Amino acid sequence: MKMKSGRRNAGVVFGAILFMALLGGCSSGMFNVTEPGPTPASDGLTSVTTMVEGYGDIELPIEMTLVPDKSIALRTDSYQGGVHSYSGRVQIGSLKDYIIASMRNNKWKLVGEATYKNVLLAFTKPNKTCMVVLSEGIGGGFGKTDAVFYVTIDVAAANRVTPFGAPLPQ
Repeated sequence: MKMKSGRRNAGVVFGAILFMALLGGCSSGMFNVTEPGPTPASDGLTSVTTMVEGYGDIELPIEMTLVPDKSIALRTDSYQGGVHSYSGRVQIGSLKDYIIASMRNNKWKLVGEATYKNVLLAFTKPNKTCMVVLSEGIGGGFGKTDAVFYVTIDVAAANRVTPFGAPLPQ
Protein backbone atom coordinates (compact mmCIF):
# COMPACT_ATOMS: atom_id res chain seq x y z
CA MET A 1 0.00 0.00 0.00
CA LYS A 2 2.88 2.36 0.75
CA MET A 3 4.21 1.77 -2.73
CA LYS A 4 1.06 3.16 -4.35
CA SER A 5 1.18 6.20 -2.09
CA GLY A 6 4.82 6.84 -3.05
CA ARG A 7 4.02 6.65 -6.75
CA ARG A 8 1.06 8.93 -6.25
CA ASN A 9 3.20 11.48 -4.39
CA ALA A 10 5.86 11.32 -7.12
CA GLY A 11 3.15 11.95 -9.72
CA VAL A 12 1.80 14.91 -7.76
CA VAL A 13 5.32 16.36 -7.34
CA PHE A 14 6.07 15.85 -11.04
CA GLY A 15 2.75 17.47 -11.99
CA ALA A 16 3.43 20.41 -9.68
CA ILE A 17 6.91 20.90 -11.16
CA LEU A 18 5.52 20.74 -14.70
CA PHE A 19 2.77 23.23 -13.81
CA MET A 20 5.31 25.62 -12.23
CA ALA A 21 7.55 25.37 -15.29
CA LEU A 22 4.66 26.19 -17.61
CA LEU A 23 3.46 28.97 -15.33
CA GLY A 24 6.99 30.39 -15.11
CA GLY A 25 7.29 30.46 -18.89
CA CYS A 26 4.04 32.39 -19.26
CA SER A 27 4.28 34.70 -16.30
CA SER A 28 6.91 37.28 -17.25
CA GLY A 29 4.24 39.98 -17.65
CA MET A 30 2.34 38.77 -14.59
CA PHE A 31 4.96 39.82 -12.04
CA ASN A 32 6.00 43.11 -13.70
CA VAL A 33 9.32 41.70 -14.87
CA THR A 34 10.67 44.05 -17.50
CA GLU A 35 13.07 42.78 -20.08
CA PRO A 36 14.61 44.99 -22.74
CA GLY A 37 13.47 44.12 -26.19
CA PRO A 38 11.09 44.98 -28.98
CA THR A 39 7.61 46.19 -28.24
CA PRO A 40 4.70 44.37 -29.83
CA ALA A 41 3.05 46.07 -32.77
CA SER A 42 -0.72 46.51 -32.93
CA ASP A 43 -1.11 43.29 -34.94
CA GLY A 44 0.60 41.19 -32.27
CA LEU A 45 3.92 40.88 -34.10
CA THR A 46 7.01 42.56 -32.78
CA SER A 47 8.00 45.87 -34.31
CA VAL A 48 11.58 44.73 -34.96
CA THR A 49 12.05 43.68 -38.56
CA THR A 50 14.52 41.81 -40.66
CA MET A 51 15.22 42.56 -44.30
CA VAL A 52 14.66 39.86 -46.87
CA GLU A 53 18.04 38.66 -48.15
CA GLY A 54 19.78 41.96 -48.80
CA TYR A 55 16.87 43.89 -50.29
CA GLY A 56 16.56 47.12 -48.36
CA ASP A 57 12.86 47.51 -49.06
CA ILE A 58 11.35 44.11 -48.22
CA GLU A 59 10.77 43.53 -44.51
CA LEU A 60 9.64 40.65 -42.34
CA PRO A 61 8.98 40.35 -38.61
CA ILE A 62 11.97 39.15 -36.62
CA GLU A 63 10.17 35.86 -35.85
CA MET A 64 10.73 34.77 -39.45
CA THR A 65 14.08 33.13 -40.20
CA LEU A 66 15.74 32.30 -43.51
CA VAL A 67 15.63 28.68 -44.68
CA PRO A 68 18.91 28.51 -46.66
CA ASP A 69 18.24 25.04 -48.13
CA LYS A 70 15.13 26.38 -49.87
CA SER A 71 16.59 29.71 -51.02
CA ILE A 72 18.69 30.86 -53.96
CA ALA A 73 19.91 34.28 -55.08
CA LEU A 74 21.33 35.48 -58.40
CA ARG A 75 23.15 38.72 -59.14
CA THR A 76 24.57 39.88 -62.43
CA ASP A 77 25.38 43.30 -63.87
CA SER A 78 21.85 43.64 -65.20
CA TYR A 79 19.73 41.45 -62.91
CA GLN A 80 19.25 40.75 -59.22
CA GLY A 81 16.73 38.38 -57.73
CA GLY A 82 16.01 34.99 -56.35
CA VAL A 83 13.76 32.77 -54.32
CA HIS A 84 14.00 33.41 -50.59
CA SER A 85 12.24 31.08 -48.16
CA TYR A 86 11.48 32.03 -44.55
CA SER A 87 9.71 30.21 -41.74
CA GLY A 88 8.52 31.17 -38.27
CA ARG A 89 5.85 30.90 -35.61
CA VAL A 90 3.53 33.62 -36.87
CA GLN A 91 -0.16 33.43 -37.72
CA ILE A 92 -0.67 33.53 -41.47
CA GLY A 93 -3.28 36.33 -41.31
CA SER A 94 -1.05 38.55 -39.18
CA LEU A 95 1.92 37.88 -41.47
CA LYS A 96 -0.15 38.78 -44.54
CA ASP A 97 -1.25 42.08 -42.95
CA TYR A 98 2.33 42.82 -41.84
CA ILE A 99 3.78 42.21 -45.31
CA ILE A 100 1.12 44.33 -47.05
CA ALA A 101 1.67 47.23 -44.62
CA SER A 102 5.48 47.09 -44.76
CA MET A 103 5.55 46.81 -48.55
CA ARG A 104 3.19 49.78 -48.83
CA ASN A 105 5.45 51.75 -46.44
CA ASN A 106 8.41 50.93 -48.71
CA LYS A 107 6.53 52.22 -51.80
CA TRP A 108 5.63 48.83 -53.27
CA LYS A 109 2.27 48.62 -55.03
CA LEU A 110 0.02 45.63 -54.32
CA VAL A 111 -1.11 44.54 -57.80
CA GLY A 112 -2.66 41.18 -57.03
CA GLU A 113 -3.84 38.93 -54.24
CA ALA A 114 -5.24 35.41 -54.24
CA THR A 115 -6.30 33.36 -51.27
CA TYR A 116 -6.79 29.66 -51.57
CA LYS A 117 -5.11 27.05 -49.37
CA ASN A 118 -2.19 29.49 -49.44
CA VAL A 119 -2.00 33.27 -49.79
CA LEU A 120 -0.39 34.81 -52.88
CA LEU A 121 0.57 38.50 -52.90
CA ALA A 122 2.04 40.30 -55.93
CA PHE A 123 3.85 43.65 -55.66
CA THR A 124 5.60 45.91 -58.16
CA LYS A 125 7.87 48.91 -58.20
CA PRO A 126 9.56 50.50 -61.17
CA ASN A 127 12.00 47.82 -62.44
CA LYS A 128 11.12 45.45 -59.54
CA THR A 129 8.62 42.67 -58.87
CA CYS A 130 7.99 40.63 -55.74
CA MET A 131 5.60 37.72 -55.37
CA VAL A 132 5.03 36.26 -51.92
CA VAL A 133 3.45 32.88 -51.18
CA LEU A 134 2.38 32.32 -47.58
CA SER A 135 1.47 28.85 -46.35
CA GLU A 136 0.92 27.10 -43.06
CA GLY A 137 3.41 24.39 -42.27
CA ILE A 138 2.73 21.13 -40.49
CA GLY A 139 0.46 21.69 -37.50
CA GLY A 140 -1.71 24.36 -39.12
CA GLY A 141 -2.15 27.43 -36.92
CA PHE A 142 -0.09 25.81 -34.15
CA GLY A 143 2.91 25.12 -36.39
CA LYS A 144 5.17 27.36 -38.41
CA THR A 145 4.15 29.61 -41.26
CA ASP A 146 6.25 29.66 -44.42
CA ALA A 147 6.83 32.71 -46.60
CA VAL A 148 8.52 32.36 -49.99
CA PHE A 149 9.58 35.56 -51.79
CA TYR A 150 10.14 35.52 -55.56
CA VAL A 151 12.02 38.75 -56.27
CA THR A 152 13.25 40.18 -59.58
CA ILE A 153 15.08 43.47 -60.08
CA ASP A 154 15.97 44.69 -63.55
CA VAL A 155 19.15 46.58 -62.64
CA ALA A 156 19.74 47.58 -66.27
CA ALA A 157 16.33 49.31 -66.48
CA ALA A 158 17.08 51.20 -63.28
CA ASN A 159 20.28 52.45 -64.90
CA ARG A 160 18.43 53.19 -68.17
CA VAL A 161 20.47 50.69 -70.21
CA THR A 162 19.62 47.42 -71.96
CA PRO A 163 20.79 44.15 -70.41
CA PHE A 164 23.75 44.39 -72.79
CA GLY A 165 24.79 47.82 -71.51
CA ALA A 166 23.51 49.93 -74.43
CA PRO A 167 21.51 53.10 -73.59
CA LEU A 168 17.74 52.73 -73.81
CA PRO A 169 16.10 54.63 -76.68
CA GLN A 170 14.33 57.80 -75.60
